[in-house]
Amino acid sequence: MKFKITKEKFIEGLQQVQHVVSTRTTLPILSNVLLQAKGGMVELTTTDLDVGVRGAVAAEVDEAGTTTLPARKLATIVKELPTSEIWVEVNGNNIAAIKSGPSFFKILGLSQDEFPELPDFAGVQEIVLDQKLVKDGLKKTFYAISTDETRYVLNGINWSFGGGKLTLVATDGRRLAMVDQDVELSDMPNRDVIVPTKAINELQRLLTDAGQVRIRIGESQIAFELNGYFLTSKLIDGAFPNFRQVIPGAPRYRVTMDRALLLETVRRVSLLTSDKTSSIKLVFTEDNIEIMANAPDVGEARESLPVSYKGEKMSIAFNPEFLMAPLRNLDTDEVHLDLIDEISPGVLRINEPFLYVIMPMRVTG
Repeated sequence: MKFKITKEKFIEGLQQVQHVVSTRTTLPILSNVLLQAKGGMVELTTTDLDVGVRGAVAAEVDEAGTTTLPARKLATIVKELPTSEIWVEVNGNNIAAIKSGPSFFKILGLSQDEFPELPDFAGVQEIVLDQKLVKDGLKKTFYAISTDETRYVLNGINWSFGGGKLTLVATDGRRLAMVDQDVELSDMPNRDVIVPTKAINELQRLLTDAGQVRIRIGESQIAFELNGYFLTSKLIDGAFPNFRQVIPGAPRYRVTMDRALLLETVRRVSLLTSDKTSSIKLVFTEDNIEIMANAPDVGEARESLPVSYKGEKMSIAFNPEFLMAPLRNLDTDEVHLDLIDEISPGVLRINEPFLYVIMPMRVTG
């Protein structure tokens, strides 16, 4: 195998696939990237057996061929090469010679015969969506994914297709983020699938604001085809909880606030929380909200915000990080906080089909 490629193209391709590579693998081949040079392109593939990604970048191919090389080591070397033009030549023993200006590297690879093939998605359910719609939905929900591995069905985002809508939901049991989006599903039957966190992270890396993404859903696998890349993942096996059950009913109060101002205020006040008391208290009085933190071993902070509120005085406490997470990932100027009482979940909404349920913490003092 022999090809010439620009440094920029090589880095672009490696950066899009190297994140899948596991740093703790018992199979050496899974630390490698599969390189296939043919027809003016170099195709790059990586997999950890759960998630796989394949992409291609332009190159001048003098001799077609296939090999596998250590992905992270290769990416580090290419990034440091001194000139834009790179020559790569691989012999029959999978030893790669890399030349760029005065630099020369020799890397030992492994035979492509050991490299696992990505799943085949022939004849499965298929749907095409705008990338911007998917990107926006994931941005508004991904932060609520559970990191508790004992609750594995929560370690991803639930994709619910049905009724002309795609509903994306993530929850860790203490908060829940949900987006409802109108989509054209043609004759696709109703289907719920849970896409794991690692695949969500890789998909977010590939998505742009333009173009479409082709989604193929098999029995236990899902694939996303976009921008010249092909991403595959195993689905999480299990039933996602009935998320609509945890959405509170009609609120007694709705408080409309400036999103950026609320985020800045909560961030400042939360500087005076401690590991033992990771909560902030919101005290509502007429046309005012006071946000405060009180940690006996640290100190206290408080700040007032003018808001439109006409109800009785009420206090509710939240984990500040849980409150800030959606505020960071929304783009709207205003947010609405719907409340029933001091012990019921709060619901953050915007003037779009999005909601965020957040469980209150016990108010003290």
